[in-house]
Amino acid sequence: MSASHPFEQLTPDVVLDALDAAGLRGDGRLTTLNSFENRVYQVMLEPDFDGHGAVVAKFYRPQRWNAVQIGEEHAFAAELAAAEVPVVAPLTPQGRSLHEHAGFFWAASPRRGGRRPELDDPEVLEWIGRFLARLHTVGAAGSFRHRPRLDVQRMAHEPLAWLAEHDVVPLEVQREWREVAAEAVTRVERHAVLRGEALPDGPACIRLHGDCHPGNILWTPEGLPGAGPHFVDLDDACSGPAVQDLWMLLSGDRHQQTLQLSALLDGYEQFRDFDRRELALIEPLRTLRLIHYNAWIARRWDDPSFPPNFPWFGHPDHWRGQVRLLREQIDAMAEPPLVA
Repeated sequence: MSASHPFEQLTPDVVLDALDAAGLRGDGRLTTLNSFENRVYQVMLEPDFDGHGAVVAKFYRPQRWNAVQIGEEHAFAAELAAAEVPVVAPLTPQGRSLHEHAGFFWAASPRRGGRRPELDDPEVLEWIGRFLARLHTVGAAGSFRHRPRLDVQRMAHEPLAWLAEHDVVPLEVQREWREVAAEAVTRVERHAVLRGEALPDGPACIRLHGDCHPGNILWTPEGLPGAGPHFVDLDDACSGPAVQDLWMLLSGDRHQQTLQLSALLDGYEQFRDFDRRELALIEPLRTLRLIHYNAWIARRWDDPSFPPNFPWFGHPDHWRGQVRLLREQIDAMAEPPLVA
């Protein structure tokens, strides 16, 4: 466990001083919220201060994004909010959304309650589909210049090279992992849009949420203000095919996923056309996420929060399990895509 990781310097006093310097005066109450990539806090403000009883402050992981890239994230969130897409956009104390304090970039957003959506409910999925279509309509109206693109180079080749260079995979599993990962990546590369190629007649590449899993959607029950889904955490906003923001909402066997996808697209296509060719990208995208996830953990190992939360990571059994998952993905990529 590292004693010099930057986040160890992010004490409650540093957090409160940062907000106070931006004109957001906390009353001393601070709660750490669940986040591995960044550090996120609910900060209670002085009574009736600026109309907010509390804010959520996100302190970005140092060296991950630069100010320009974070600025594009915030600008995209502001575009979505202006279009009345239910996204939690950063506040702008002192006229700006991005602040810097003690070596950390940080931003504050309004506190919004909600629960994870019930994804076994077709009406909930349809509702989410409608809002994803609206999000993508805004996303397609502009482009990122500095945010990354979702492609095999960033999500597979570079992570695999890093794992090999740092000798992360246990020796007894290295050869098997390397061979099956190479085969899986070869299959992913059959899709031009994931090779980073923009073909005139291929799936479009638009601005995305990028990490639209159930934990990044908060659901407000009907009958309450702001009922329905609202999207949080655009930290992984990127350019890519629209299906990236849909497939992580699917779970279960093929039949269950087909029903879930049908409900999502029933809502989505009320507002925006969906290119059905993108359904062939679901399993390749799942494969890329699996590879990238392992490198993500390895690269964060000096963060004191990672070893106790991922104690199984360095064990050969973990990597044998990853080999099995990649083999399953190779088989899945050989099957016909889902039909909705």
